[in-house]
Amino acid sequence: MKKRIVVLVSGGGTNLQALIDCIQNGKITNGEIVSVISSTPDAFALQRAAKANIKGQVLNRKEFSDRQEYTAALTELVKQNTPDLIVLAGFMCILSEDLCKLYENRIINVHPALIPSFCGDGFYGLRVHQKALEKGVKISGATVHFVNGITDGGPIIAQKATEVLEDDTPESLQARIMVNCEQDILPRAVNLFCNDALKVVDNKVIIKKVIMKENKNEKTCNNQSY
Repeated sequence: MKKRIVVLVSGGGTNLQALIDCIQNGKITNGEIVSVISSTPDAFALQRAAKANIKGQVLNRKEFSDRQEYTAALTELVKQNTPDLIVLAGFMCILSEDLCKLYENRIINVHPALIPSFCGDGFYGLRVHQKALEKGVKISGATVHFVNGITDGGPIIAQKATEVLEDDTPESLQARIMVNCEQDILPRAVNLFCNDALKVVDNKVIIKKVIMKENKNEKTCNNQSY
């Protein structure tokens, strides 16, 4: 039986589109997106979901007084979709610890930096890349991790690096990391989860080998792929 995936979004949904494409072309097997939940009513991600015939739902963050009230409502909405996996794909709201515990090791997030660098409270969007450039790092990248009660503190599933160029701006670095790193490792991590290839031991992720089809050829996908 396919794993039921709920994707949480807030904006354009480029990483959502990567997941949709990989499910359609067979790079993600044994999984289906059953709902896309947006924290903003005008998120373009909802249009992407509609085009792919995926149910779109809106839970407007601005209609709730605080994070606790919002995530309580979000928890109930997520429960209605009975997910096996929750994917945060550009979701700009911090989840409550209760929700993280309810779906322990079943929520994954993609962060646009190589954790533990440039992560935690306040590090999101272009701020991450601005801080990386201010520090003068020579490489940056993305991290896919399980979500727990600590911001960007859950067990790491996959990471991928890319070079930081001398003339990079936060915008150019963001775009390159998104295309070269995020849209590669996020679908791979989702595929591993859907094929029961991830196990958390002592806050570390152990990855078993699985076979995934790519361009009609079988390809081994394991931790060495990252």
